[in-house]
Amino acid sequence: MANFVGIDIGTSSVKAVLIDERQSMLADASAPLEVSRPRPLWSEQDPEDWWRETEAVIAVLRARAPRAMAGVEAVGLSGQQHGATLLDASGTVLRPAILWNDGRSFAQCAELLRKVPDFTRRSSNLPMPGFTAPKLLWVAEHEPEVFARVAKVLLPKDYVRLRMTGDAVSDVSDAAGTLWLDVARRDWDDVLLAATGLARAHMPGLVEGSAVSAFLKPELARAWGLGARVIPAAGGGGDNAASAVGMGAVNPGDGFLSLGTSGVSFVATDHPIALPERTLHSFCHALPGRWHGMAVSLTAAAALEWIARIVGRADLPRLLADVEAFAADSLNRARAPIFLPYLGGERTPYNDPDATAQFAGLRIGHEAEALVYAVLEGVAFSLADGLDVLAEAGAAPTNCLLVGGGSRSEFWARLISDVTRAPLDLPRDGEIGAAFGAARLAMLAAGRPEAETCAKRPIRHHIEPGPDDFGERRRRMRALYVRGGEPTKA
Repeated sequence: MANFVGIDIGTSSVKAVLIDERQSMLADASAPLEVSRPRPLWSEQDPEDWWRETEAVIAVLRARAPRAMAGVEAVGLSGQQHGATLLDASGTVLRPAILWNDGRSFAQCAELLRKVPDFTRRSSNLPMPGFTAPKLLWVAEHEPEVFARVAKVLLPKDYVRLRMTGDAVSDVSDAAGTLWLDVARRDWDDVLLAATGLARAHMPGLVEGSAVSAFLKPELARAWGLGARVIPAAGGGGDNAASAVGMGAVNPGDGFLSLGTSGVSFVATDHPIALPERTLHSFCHALPGRWHGMAVSLTAAAALEWIARIVGRADLPRLLADVEAFAADSLNRARAPIFLPYLGGERTPYNDPDATAQFAGLRIGHEAEALVYAVLEGVAFSLADGLDVLAEAGAAPTNCLLVGGGSRSEFWARLISDVTRAPLDLPRDGEIGAAFGAARLAMLAAGRPEAETCAKRPIRHHIEPGPDDFGERRRRMRALYVRGGEPTKA
Protein backbone atom coordinates (compact mmCIF):
# COMPACT_ATOMS: atom_id res chain seq x y z
CA MET A 1 0.00 0.00 0.00
CA ALA A 2 1.31 3.45 -0.93
CA ASN A 3 1.75 6.10 1.74
CA PHE A 4 2.09 9.88 1.68
CA VAL A 5 3.74 12.59 3.78
CA GLY A 6 2.44 16.12 4.35
CA ILE A 7 4.64 18.80 5.91
CA ASP A 8 3.38 22.18 7.15
CA ILE A 9 5.84 24.99 7.87
CA GLY A 10 3.83 26.97 10.41
CA THR A 11 4.69 30.01 12.47
CA SER A 12 4.78 28.29 15.84
CA SER A 13 5.74 24.78 14.71
CA VAL A 14 6.58 22.45 11.86
CA LYS A 15 4.07 19.60 11.59
CA ALA A 16 4.20 16.41 9.56
CA VAL A 17 1.74 13.59 8.96
CA LEU A 18 2.10 10.16 7.39
CA ILE A 19 -1.09 8.73 5.86
CA ASP A 20 -1.93 5.70 3.77
CA GLU A 21 -3.94 5.71 0.54
CA ARG A 22 -7.16 5.34 2.58
CA GLN A 23 -6.08 8.52 4.42
CA SER A 24 -5.70 6.75 7.74
CA MET A 25 -3.21 8.49 10.02
CA LEU A 26 -0.14 6.29 10.48
CA ALA A 27 2.04 8.79 12.37
CA ASP A 28 2.32 12.48 13.08
CA ALA A 29 4.91 14.77 14.60
CA SER A 30 5.40 18.39 15.56
CA ALA A 31 8.44 20.51 16.42
CA PRO A 32 8.21 24.03 17.89
CA LEU A 33 9.49 27.18 16.24
CA GLU A 34 10.30 30.52 17.84
CA VAL A 35 9.54 33.96 16.46
CA SER A 36 12.08 36.74 16.92
CA ARG A 37 10.78 40.28 17.56
CA PRO A 38 13.96 42.40 17.70
CA ARG A 39 12.04 45.68 17.31
CA PRO A 40 8.43 46.87 17.66
CA LEU A 41 6.24 45.54 14.79
CA TRP A 42 9.02 43.18 13.61
CA SER A 43 8.46 39.43 13.33
CA GLU A 44 11.21 37.20 11.94
CA GLN A 45 12.44 33.61 11.79
CA ASP A 46 15.67 31.95 10.73
CA PRO A 47 14.92 29.77 7.66
CA GLU A 48 17.49 27.28 8.92
CA ASP A 49 15.11 26.60 11.82
CA TRP A 50 12.41 25.51 9.34
CA TRP A 51 14.78 23.02 7.76
CA ARG A 52 16.17 21.73 11.05
CA GLU A 53 12.69 21.09 12.45
CA THR A 54 11.52 19.55 9.17
CA GLU A 55 14.29 16.99 9.46
CA ALA A 56 13.33 16.51 13.12
CA VAL A 57 9.66 15.72 12.41
CA ILE A 58 10.58 13.41 9.54
CA ALA A 59 12.91 11.55 11.90
CA VAL A 60 10.01 11.10 14.32
CA LEU A 61 7.76 9.74 11.55
CA ARG A 62 10.49 7.30 10.55
CA ALA A 63 11.03 6.18 14.13
CA ARG A 64 7.31 5.63 14.70
CA ALA A 65 6.50 3.95 11.39
CA PRO A 66 9.67 2.83 9.57
CA ARG A 67 7.97 0.32 7.28
CA ALA A 68 5.27 2.81 6.32
CA MET A 69 7.90 5.47 5.56
CA ALA A 70 9.63 3.04 3.22
CA GLY A 71 6.35 2.92 1.24
CA VAL A 72 6.00 6.69 0.76
CA GLU A 73 5.07 7.55 -2.81
CA ALA A 74 4.99 11.38 -2.67
CA VAL A 75 5.45 14.35 -0.32
CA GLY A 76 3.36 17.52 -0.07
CA LEU A 77 4.13 20.90 1.46
CA SER A 78 2.11 23.72 2.99
CA GLY A 79 3.19 26.74 4.95
CA GLN A 80 2.66 30.13 6.48
CA GLN A 81 2.08 32.64 3.70
CA HIS A 82 3.78 35.92 2.79
CA GLY A 83 7.16 35.31 4.48
CA ALA A 84 10.05 36.96 2.60
CA THR A 85 13.00 34.57 2.42
CA LEU A 86 15.90 36.25 0.59
CA LEU A 87 18.67 34.23 -1.06
CA ASP A 88 21.81 35.23 -2.94
CA ALA A 89 23.02 33.64 -6.16
CA SER A 90 24.59 30.73 -4.27
CA GLY A 91 21.36 29.98 -2.36
CA THR A 92 22.63 31.45 0.92
CA VAL A 93 20.04 33.13 3.13
CA LEU A 94 20.81 36.86 3.33
CA ARG A 95 18.83 37.82 6.46
CA PRO A 96 16.12 36.41 8.74
CA ALA A 97 12.81 35.85 6.95
CA ILE A 98 10.25 38.63 7.47
CA LEU A 99 6.97 36.96 8.46
CA TRP A 100 3.29 37.42 7.68
CA ASN A 101 2.60 39.16 11.00
CA ASP A 102 5.39 41.72 10.61
CA GLY A 103 4.05 45.29 10.51
CA ARG A 104 7.10 47.39 9.61
CA SER A 105 6.23 48.03 5.93
CA PHE A 106 3.01 50.06 6.24
CA ALA A 107 4.57 53.09 4.48
CA GLN A 108 5.75 50.88 1.62
CA CYS A 109 2.16 49.75 1.00
CA ALA A 110 1.19 53.33 0.23
CA GLU A 111 4.27 53.64 -2.00
CA LEU A 112 3.15 50.63 -4.06
CA LEU A 113 -0.21 52.28 -4.67
CA ARG A 114 1.55 55.46 -5.80
CA LYS A 115 3.91 53.58 -8.09
CA VAL A 116 1.20 51.43 -9.71
CA PRO A 117 -2.15 53.27 -9.81
CA ASP A 118 -3.99 50.11 -10.89
CA PHE A 119 -2.20 47.96 -8.31
CA THR A 120 -5.37 46.51 -6.76
CA ARG A 121 -6.80 45.63 -10.19
CA ARG A 122 -3.60 43.84 -11.16
CA SER A 123 -3.11 41.97 -7.88
CA SER A 124 -6.81 41.67 -6.83
CA ASN A 125 -5.67 42.64 -3.33
CA LEU A 126 -4.93 45.70 -1.24
CA PRO A 127 -1.27 46.10 -0.23
CA MET A 128 -0.87 45.33 3.47
CA PRO A 129 2.26 45.01 5.62
CA GLY A 130 1.70 41.28 5.98
CA PHE A 131 2.17 40.62 2.26
CA THR A 132 5.55 39.96 0.66
CA ALA A 133 5.97 42.79 -1.87
CA PRO A 134 6.06 45.73 0.59
CA LYS A 135 8.63 43.84 2.67
CA LEU A 136 11.02 43.91 -0.31
CA LEU A 137 10.53 47.65 -0.70
CA TRP A 138 11.39 48.01 2.98
CA VAL A 139 14.57 45.97 2.52
CA ALA A 140 15.52 48.04 -0.53
CA GLU A 141 15.11 51.26 1.47
CA HIS A 142 16.58 50.21 4.81
CA GLU A 143 19.03 47.42 3.90
CA PRO A 144 20.17 48.31 0.37
CA GLU A 145 23.31 46.18 0.66
CA VAL A 146 21.11 43.13 1.27
CA PHE A 147 18.66 43.99 -1.49
CA ALA A 148 21.50 44.35 -4.01
CA ARG A 149 22.47 40.70 -3.42
CA VAL A 150 18.96 39.23 -3.70
CA ALA A 151 18.83 36.58 -6.41
CA LYS A 152 15.70 34.66 -5.29
CA VAL A 153 12.73 35.45 -3.06
CA LEU A 154 11.04 32.33 -1.65
CA LEU A 155 8.09 31.71 0.62
CA PRO A 156 8.71 29.60 3.75
CA LYS A 157 7.53 26.25 2.43
CA ASP A 158 9.34 26.86 -0.85
CA TYR A 159 12.64 27.37 0.95
CA VAL A 160 12.11 23.94 2.51
CA ARG A 161 11.31 22.57 -0.97
CA LEU A 162 14.61 24.05 -2.23
CA ARG A 163 16.46 22.19 0.52
CA MET A 164 14.53 18.99 -0.29
CA THR A 165 14.86 19.05 -4.07
CA GLY A 166 17.36 21.69 -5.15
CA ASP A 167 14.65 23.43 -7.19
CA ALA A 168 13.09 26.87 -6.59
CA VAL A 169 9.37 26.33 -7.18
CA SER A 170 6.16 27.69 -5.67
CA ASP A 171 2.49 26.97 -6.15
CA VAL A 172 -0.07 29.55 -7.25
CA SER A 173 -2.09 29.59 -4.01
CA ASP A 174 0.93 30.60 -1.92
CA ALA A 175 2.30 32.89 -4.64
CA ALA A 176 -1.00 34.79 -4.69
CA GLY A 177 -0.15 36.11 -1.23
CA THR A 178 2.99 37.88 -2.44
CA LEU A 179 1.15 40.70 -4.33
CA TRP A 180 3.29 39.86 -7.38
CA LEU A 181 0.80 37.44 -8.92
CA ASP A 182 -1.90 38.12 -11.48
CA VAL A 183 -4.46 36.05 -9.59
CA ALA A 184 -6.81 35.67 -12.56
CA ARG A 185 -4.06 34.44 -14.94
CA ARG A 186 -2.25 32.48 -12.20
CA ASP A 187 1.09 33.91 -13.32
CA TRP A 188 3.63 36.52 -12.22
CA ASP A 189 2.86 40.13 -13.16
CA ASP A 190 5.90 41.94 -14.55
CA VAL A 191 4.59 45.41 -13.63
CA LEU A 192 4.01 44.41 -9.99
CA LEU A 193 7.48 42.87 -9.81
CA ALA A 194 9.11 45.95 -11.31
CA ALA A 195 7.42 48.13 -8.69
CA THR A 196 9.66 46.45 -6.09
CA GLY A 197 12.78 46.42 -8.26
CA LEU A 198 12.44 42.73 -9.13
CA ALA A 199 11.86 40.60 -12.22
CA ARG A 200 10.74 37.04 -13.02
CA ALA A 201 14.31 35.85 -12.60
CA HIS A 202 14.00 36.62 -8.88
CA MET A 203 10.90 34.43 -8.57
CA PRO A 204 10.51 30.66 -8.28
CA GLY A 205 8.81 28.67 -11.02
CA LEU A 206 5.06 28.18 -10.64
CA VAL A 207 2.94 25.01 -10.60
CA GLU A 208 -0.54 24.07 -9.43
CA GLY A 209 -0.71 22.74 -5.89
CA SER A 210 -1.69 19.26 -7.06
CA ALA A 211 1.07 19.01 -9.67
CA VAL A 212 4.55 17.57 -9.34
CA SER A 213 6.91 20.47 -8.59
CA ALA A 214 10.25 18.65 -8.27
CA PHE A 215 11.76 15.43 -6.92
CA LEU A 216 13.49 14.76 -3.61
CA LYS A 217 17.26 14.54 -3.77
CA PRO A 218 18.11 10.80 -3.84
CA GLU A 219 20.46 11.10 -0.87
CA LEU A 220 17.76 12.89 1.15
CA ALA A 221 15.14 10.27 0.29
CA ARG A 222 17.50 7.57 1.55
CA ALA A 223 18.28 9.53 4.71
CA TRP A 224 14.56 9.92 5.39
CA GLY A 225 13.98 6.20 5.01
CA LEU A 226 12.00 6.50 1.75
CA GLY A 227 14.05 3.95 -0.12
CA ALA A 228 15.68 4.28 -3.53
CA ARG A 229 12.55 5.28 -5.50
CA VAL A 230 12.10 8.67 -7.14
CA ILE A 231 9.87 10.69 -4.77
CA PRO A 232 7.90 13.63 -6.23
CA ALA A 233 7.05 16.71 -4.19
CA ALA A 234 3.62 18.21 -4.86
CA GLY A 235 3.30 21.95 -5.47
CA GLY A 236 1.43 22.16 -2.18
CA GLY A 237 -0.31 25.28 -0.94
CA GLY A 238 -0.51 28.21 1.40
CA ASP A 239 -1.70 27.08 4.81
CA ASN A 240 -5.37 28.05 4.43
CA ALA A 241 -5.70 26.66 0.90
CA ALA A 242 -4.02 23.42 2.02
CA SER A 243 -6.30 23.24 5.07
CA ALA A 244 -9.29 23.66 2.76
CA VAL A 245 -8.07 20.73 0.65
CA GLY A 246 -7.72 18.70 3.84
CA MET A 247 -11.31 19.51 4.85
CA GLY A 248 -12.77 19.01 1.38
CA ALA A 249 -13.62 22.70 0.88
CA VAL A 250 -12.66 22.58 -2.78
CA ASN A 251 -15.84 23.23 -4.82
CA PRO A 252 -17.60 26.56 -5.41
CA GLY A 253 -19.52 27.64 -2.32
CA ASP A 254 -17.60 25.39 0.08
CA GLY A 255 -16.57 27.50 3.04
CA PHE A 256 -15.14 27.33 6.51
CA LEU A 257 -14.65 29.46 9.58
CA SER A 258 -11.42 28.78 11.44
CA LEU A 259 -11.11 29.43 15.16
CA GLY A 260 -7.36 29.26 15.53
CA THR A 261 -5.09 31.86 17.10
CA SER A 262 -6.51 34.13 14.41
CA GLY A 263 -9.85 33.73 12.67
CA VAL A 264 -10.46 33.00 8.99
CA SER A 265 -13.61 33.22 6.88
CA PHE A 266 -12.96 31.23 3.68
CA VAL A 267 -14.93 30.30 0.55
CA ALA A 268 -13.91 28.39 -2.59
CA THR A 269 -14.95 29.76 -5.99
CA ASP A 270 -14.69 28.82 -9.66
CA HIS A 271 -13.63 32.35 -10.65
CA PRO A 272 -11.51 35.13 -9.16
CA ILE A 273 -13.32 37.48 -6.81
CA ALA A 274 -12.05 40.83 -5.61
CA LEU A 275 -13.07 43.43 -3.07
CA PRO A 276 -9.74 44.99 -2.04
CA GLU A 277 -11.33 48.10 -0.54
CA ARG A 278 -12.89 45.84 2.10
CA THR A 279 -9.59 43.98 2.62
CA LEU A 280 -10.86 40.75 1.10
CA HIS A 281 -7.97 38.44 0.21
CA SER A 282 -8.42 37.11 -3.34
CA PHE A 283 -6.15 34.13 -3.91
CA CYS A 284 -5.80 31.09 -6.16
CA HIS A 285 -6.87 27.82 -4.59
CA ALA A 286 -4.43 24.92 -4.41
CA LEU A 287 -6.37 23.05 -7.13
CA PRO A 288 -6.52 23.96 -10.83
CA GLY A 289 -9.37 26.16 -12.05
CA ARG A 290 -10.37 27.30 -8.58
CA TRP A 291 -9.83 30.38 -6.47
CA HIS A 292 -10.81 31.42 -2.97
CA GLY A 293 -11.83 34.50 -1.04
CA MET A 294 -10.64 34.95 2.52
CA ALA A 295 -11.26 37.44 5.31
CA VAL A 296 -8.93 37.42 8.30
CA SER A 297 -9.54 38.37 11.94
CA LEU A 298 -6.19 38.74 13.66
CA THR A 299 -7.48 37.60 17.07
CA ALA A 300 -9.81 34.63 17.62
CA ALA A 301 -9.02 31.76 20.01
CA ALA A 302 -6.09 33.84 21.26
CA ALA A 303 -8.65 36.19 22.82
CA LEU A 304 -10.13 33.35 24.88
CA GLU A 305 -6.68 32.33 26.08
CA TRP A 306 -5.96 35.96 26.98
CA ILE A 307 -9.12 36.53 29.04
CA ALA A 308 -8.78 33.15 30.76
CA ARG A 309 -5.31 34.20 31.88
CA ILE A 310 -6.56 37.60 33.01
CA VAL A 311 -9.34 36.12 35.18
CA GLY A 312 -7.11 33.31 36.45
CA ARG A 313 -9.13 30.41 35.02
CA ALA A 314 -6.73 27.91 33.44
CA ASP A 315 -9.31 25.11 33.12
CA LEU A 316 -10.90 26.18 29.83
CA PRO A 317 -13.56 23.43 29.60
CA ARG A 318 -14.80 24.29 33.10
CA LEU A 319 -14.68 28.01 32.36
CA LEU A 320 -16.68 27.56 29.16
CA ALA A 321 -19.26 25.45 31.00
CA ASP A 322 -19.70 28.24 33.55
CA VAL A 323 -20.05 30.81 30.77
CA GLU A 324 -22.63 28.66 29.01
CA ALA A 325 -24.67 28.55 32.23
CA PHE A 326 -24.32 32.33 32.52
CA ALA A 327 -25.47 32.85 28.92
CA ALA A 328 -28.53 30.62 29.33
CA ASP A 329 -30.18 33.65 30.97
CA SER A 330 -31.09 36.16 28.23
CA LEU A 331 -30.91 38.99 30.76
CA ASN A 332 -27.30 38.12 31.54
CA ARG A 333 -26.46 38.26 27.84
CA ALA A 334 -28.21 41.59 27.39
CA ARG A 335 -26.39 43.15 30.36
CA ALA A 336 -22.94 41.73 29.57
CA PRO A 337 -20.25 44.19 28.52
CA ILE A 338 -19.38 44.65 24.85
CA PHE A 339 -15.90 43.55 23.74
CA LEU A 340 -13.96 44.95 20.79
CA PRO A 341 -11.66 42.01 19.94
CA TYR A 342 -8.71 43.77 18.29
CA LEU A 343 -5.97 42.68 20.69
CA GLY A 344 -3.36 42.65 17.91
CA GLY A 345 -4.77 45.14 15.42
CA GLU A 346 -7.20 44.02 12.75
CA ARG A 347 -7.08 43.07 9.08
CA THR A 348 -10.62 42.53 7.73
CA PRO A 349 -12.48 44.83 7.33
CA TYR A 350 -10.24 47.67 8.57
CA ASN A 351 -6.60 46.94 7.65
CA ASP A 352 -5.54 48.70 10.85
CA PRO A 353 -2.48 47.28 12.67
CA ASP A 354 -2.98 49.88 15.41
CA ALA A 355 -6.57 48.91 16.22
CA THR A 356 -6.99 48.12 19.92
CA ALA A 357 -9.32 46.04 22.07
CA GLN A 358 -11.62 47.29 24.80
CA PHE A 359 -14.54 46.44 27.05
CA ALA A 360 -17.48 48.84 27.12
CA GLY A 361 -20.37 48.89 29.55
CA LEU A 362 -18.52 47.39 32.52
CA ARG A 363 -20.33 47.47 35.87
CA ILE A 364 -19.31 46.48 39.38
CA GLY A 365 -21.56 43.43 39.27
CA HIS A 366 -19.80 41.85 36.28
CA GLU A 367 -17.93 38.67 37.19
CA ALA A 368 -15.48 36.57 35.17
CA GLU A 369 -18.26 34.79 33.27
CA ALA A 370 -19.63 38.07 31.92
CA LEU A 371 -16.19 39.14 30.68
CA VAL A 372 -15.48 35.80 29.02
CA TYR A 373 -18.91 35.76 27.41
CA ALA A 374 -18.25 39.23 25.97
CA VAL A 375 -14.94 38.03 24.51
CA LEU A 376 -16.53 34.98 22.86
CA GLU A 377 -19.30 37.14 21.45
CA GLY A 378 -16.84 39.80 20.21
CA VAL A 379 -14.86 37.19 18.27
CA ALA A 380 -18.13 35.94 16.76
CA PHE A 381 -18.95 39.49 15.66
CA SER A 382 -15.53 39.73 14.02
CA LEU A 383 -16.14 36.49 12.09
CA ALA A 384 -19.52 37.87 11.03
CA ASP A 385 -17.71 40.89 9.59
CA GLY A 386 -15.61 38.53 7.49
CA LEU A 387 -18.66 36.67 6.18
CA ASP A 388 -20.29 40.01 5.35
CA VAL A 389 -17.27 40.94 3.22
CA LEU A 390 -17.48 37.61 1.35
CA ALA A 391 -21.19 38.24 0.74
CA GLU A 392 -20.44 41.76 -0.56
CA ALA A 393 -18.04 40.17 -3.06
CA GLY A 394 -20.83 37.86 -4.24
CA ALA A 395 -19.21 34.79 -2.70
CA ALA A 396 -21.11 33.93 0.46
CA PRO A 397 -20.52 30.26 1.38
CA THR A 398 -23.38 27.89 0.56
CA ASN A 399 -22.10 25.46 3.19
CA CYS A 400 -19.71 26.17 6.04
CA LEU A 401 -17.48 24.14 8.33
CA LEU A 402 -16.25 25.36 11.71
CA VAL A 403 -12.71 24.19 12.45
CA GLY A 404 -9.71 24.99 14.63
CA GLY A 405 -9.03 24.56 18.32
CA GLY A 406 -11.90 26.85 19.35
CA SER A 407 -14.41 24.62 17.57
CA ARG A 408 -14.09 22.07 20.39
CA SER A 409 -16.59 24.22 22.33
CA GLU A 410 -20.09 23.53 21.02
CA PHE A 411 -21.35 26.48 23.07
CA TRP A 412 -19.02 28.85 21.21
CA ALA A 413 -19.97 27.15 17.94
CA ARG A 414 -23.69 27.78 18.60
CA LEU A 415 -22.95 31.39 19.53
CA ILE A 416 -21.03 31.90 16.28
CA SER A 417 -23.86 30.33 14.26
CA ASP A 418 -26.41 32.58 15.99
CA VAL A 419 -24.32 35.73 15.41
CA THR A 420 -23.30 35.00 11.80
CA ARG A 421 -26.69 33.49 10.81
CA ALA A 422 -24.73 30.67 9.18
CA PRO A 423 -25.55 26.97 9.55
CA LEU A 424 -22.32 25.29 10.65
CA ASP A 425 -20.97 21.76 10.30
CA LEU A 426 -18.47 20.60 12.91
CA PRO A 427 -16.15 17.93 11.44
CA ARG A 428 -15.39 14.87 13.51
CA ASP A 429 -11.69 15.80 13.27
CA GLY A 430 -12.03 19.59 13.37
CA GLU A 431 -8.35 20.17 14.04
CA ILE A 432 -7.20 18.45 10.84
CA GLY A 433 -4.87 21.04 9.45
CA ALA A 434 -2.65 22.08 6.62
CA ALA A 435 -0.24 19.13 6.91
CA PHE A 436 -3.09 16.73 6.16
CA GLY A 437 -4.10 18.88 3.19
CA ALA A 438 -0.50 18.79 1.99
CA ALA A 439 -0.58 14.98 2.17
CA ARG A 440 -3.78 15.00 0.08
CA LEU A 441 -2.01 17.20 -2.49
CA ALA A 442 0.82 14.64 -2.53
CA MET A 443 -1.77 11.97 -3.34
CA LEU A 444 -3.05 14.07 -6.25
CA ALA A 445 0.49 14.63 -7.54
CA ALA A 446 0.94 10.85 -7.48
CA GLY A 447 -2.11 10.45 -9.72
CA ARG A 448 -4.95 9.77 -7.28
CA PRO A 449 -8.40 11.07 -8.41
CA GLU A 450 -9.51 14.40 -6.96
CA ALA A 451 -13.14 13.57 -6.17
CA GLU A 452 -12.15 10.63 -3.98
CA THR A 453 -9.02 12.20 -2.51
CA CYS A 454 -10.57 15.55 -1.57
CA ALA A 455 -13.89 14.34 -0.15
CA LYS A 456 -15.30 16.18 2.85
CA ARG A 457 -14.39 14.88 6.28
CA PRO A 458 -17.12 13.19 8.37
CA ILE A 459 -19.38 15.60 10.29
CA ARG A 460 -19.98 15.07 14.01
CA HIS A 461 -22.58 17.79 14.53
CA HIS A 462 -24.71 20.24 12.51
CA ILE A 463 -25.81 23.57 14.00
CA GLU A 464 -28.64 25.77 12.75
CA PRO A 465 -28.78 29.43 13.82
CA GLY A 466 -31.04 30.26 16.75
CA PRO A 467 -32.99 33.47 17.29
CA ASP A 468 -31.55 36.58 15.64
CA ASP A 469 -31.20 38.76 18.74
CA PHE A 470 -27.61 40.03 18.43
CA GLY A 471 -28.14 42.95 16.03
CA GLU A 472 -28.10 45.73 18.62
CA ARG A 473 -25.07 44.37 20.48
CA ARG A 474 -23.19 43.98 17.19
CA ARG A 475 -23.98 47.59 16.24
CA ARG A 476 -22.64 48.71 19.63
CA MET A 477 -19.45 46.69 19.12
CA ARG A 478 -18.80 48.18 15.67
CA ALA A 479 -19.45 51.72 16.96
CA LEU A 480 -16.57 51.28 19.43
CA TYR A 481 -13.94 51.01 16.69
CA VAL A 482 -11.88 54.09 15.81
CA ARG A 483 -8.92 53.92 13.42
CA GLY A 484 -5.60 53.40 15.14
CA GLY A 485 -7.26 52.91 18.52
CA GLU A 486 -7.38 56.66 19.16
CA PRO A 487 -10.51 58.82 19.34
CA THR A 488 -11.18 60.61 16.09
CA LYS A 489 -10.35 64.31 16.35
CA ALA A 490 -13.02 66.82 15.28
